[in-house]
Amino acid sequence: MSLAAHVVRTREALTAQIEGVDSLSRRAVVPTMGALHSGHATLIERAREYVGDSGHVTATIFVNPTQFAANEDFDRYPRSLQADVEVCARHGADLVFAPEVGEMYPDGATQVTVDPGPLGLLYEGAVRPGHFQGVLTVVNKLFNMTQAQVAFFGEKDYQQLVLIKQMVRDLSMGVMVIGVPTVREVDGLAMSSRNRYLAVAERERAELVPNAMKVGVDVANAGGDADAVVVAVEKFFDDSGIDVDYVVVTNPDLGPAPVGGEARLIVAVRLGSVRLLDNTSIQLGARQ
Repeated sequence: MSLAAHVVRTREALTAQIEGVDSLSRRAVVPTMGALHSGHATLIERAREYVGDSGHVTATIFVNPTQFAANEDFDRYPRSLQADVEVCARHGADLVFAPEVGEMYPDGATQVTVDPGPLGLLYEGAVRPGHFQGVLTVVNKLFNMTQAQVAFFGEKDYQQLVLIKQMVRDLSMGVMVIGVPTVREVDGLAMSSRNRYLAVAERERAELVPNAMKVGVDVANAGGDADAVVVAVEKFFDDSGIDVDYVVVTNPDLGPAPVGGEARLIVAVRLGSVRLLDNTSIQLGARQ
């Protein structure tokens, strides 16, 4: 493990660095869009723990334009490369790959993309058409470029995590994908690079999101089924000043909710122009 992360901006430089890694070393990648916070730091730390001191950790920093719709925040998405590189180095990355758009898409929009399938049309995919096609395509490219054996992603973007795992399975890719539990602020709000967009009053209301998740957990623990959990969470948001995009309960793979057992509560809301995502594991049919 190096004491400071080396930064490369081109595919050629990345390939040269990867080829210099001992072929017997474990290689991990942590793909990010930058604006790094403690959640990203945790991913890098987990990657370092997994590969050990003799292994190699690459963090990628790339704001991917193909996963943003025309009316979304690509141009204003926070970019702080120098600070991000320092985070990567402090928490155990050996290498930072931070390409420009032209490096990732030298011929402009790619003609061949990854179709996320039916799951990519639900929930976030319904709110943001084309989003997951852009996500899976760029993640596929980053896996190929970094030649990693294992990749780490946060559970906050739960649908994204499930789809990436599905892509790896369905396309027989030689990468193991590991999800890492969501890192939260003191008041429980899931850490996100977009939290910095929240105005003061919006940030105060944002703590209602993790509180709503607790309501859902409590209803499930009291024996409530999936429908009861959804109704309780939606009711919690009534008159909150928070606009709800969706509240759903699914199985852990985002299929239909089970009658009993482990399930996933997933919430997407808006405060002003900022969308907040959250999710948590719940147990249905197990009265406590």
